Amino acid sequence: MRVLVALGGNALLQRGDTPDADIQIANVQTAVKTLAQVAEKHELIITHGNGPQVGVLALESAGDPNLTRPYPFDTLGAETQGMIGYWMLQALQNALPGRQVLSIITQTLVSAVDPAFENPTKFVGQVYDQAEAQKLAKENGWTVKPDGQYWRRVVPSPKPQRVVETRLIRKLVRDGVTVVCAGGGGVPVIRDENGRLSGVEAVIDKDLTGSMLAEALECDAFLILTDVPRIMRDFGTAQQSEISHTTPHELRSIDFPAGSMGPKVEAICRFVETTGDMAAVGKLDEAMDILDGTAGTIVTPNATWPLESTL
Repeated sequence: MRVLVALGGNALLQRGDTPDADIQIANVQTAVKTLAQVAEKHELIITHGNGPQVGVLALESAGDPNLTRPYPFDTLGAETQGMIGYWMLQALQNALPGRQVLSIITQTLVSAVDPAFENPTKFVGQVYDQAEAQKLAKENGWTVKPDGQYWRRVVPSPKPQRVVETRLIRKLVRDGVTVVCAGGGGVPVIRDENGRLSGVEAVIDKDLTGSMLAEALECDAFLILTDVPRIMRDFGTAQQSEISHTTPHELRSIDFPAGSMGPKVEAICRFVETTGDMAAVGKLDEAMDILDGTAGTIVTPNATWPLESTL
């Protein structure tokens, strides 16, 4: 099969972790142990989140006395693509000797009039208690919102329209290359009336970009791998329960938080509704079990997986 995996940024930097490079490199190496198993059996494209990482770089940039203004978010997104992509490239090459692996910086088109620019919702950076978050917001002009028991910075998250380098990625996959791309949802760009590209201040949801890219690359499966084993119904209540096999229609009948599980559910529903193929949310170390149909929340048009044709 051709499989696109969207790897959560928190899989690379766990909540509460100090954002040191060595900690993240170790997390990448752990993640690659599972990703290499997928790559050995299937064509694999990997995207990754960058929320914690881009937030760290934004804070550093805002506090640098040598700069007249902080680096814009599109540039920070490109920086994190290069940083995380390098870590993943090296780990994958070490885990898959003799295989072709490539990490590339990619751009994602968005609309300049997307209403998301007026309502920031995308969490970036580290978690804080409420007092610290509001103090930083006042000092740096941030918008902050609660994220579970913590608070985090939020930035605009416009909807992705197309990964600019889609044709190149498709060619690489057809040539047998394992590709790391669209990190952080891709660098957000708009196209002007002359067709020229320019960056915008935003962070695109990597799961929505992953869904769109998986469709464009004609993937058979789209996996969102994170730190939760399954999507939960009635999460945080006494009635909460795991969802194993389901349909887009059933998932859309449940209300999920816009800042966390909501975009993941929207991404997998879009992919399944558009392609008729399989999408899933689950734990990183259970990727092969998810593809086998024994782990994660698996979404298909009729809630059945694996299909006979995929065995």
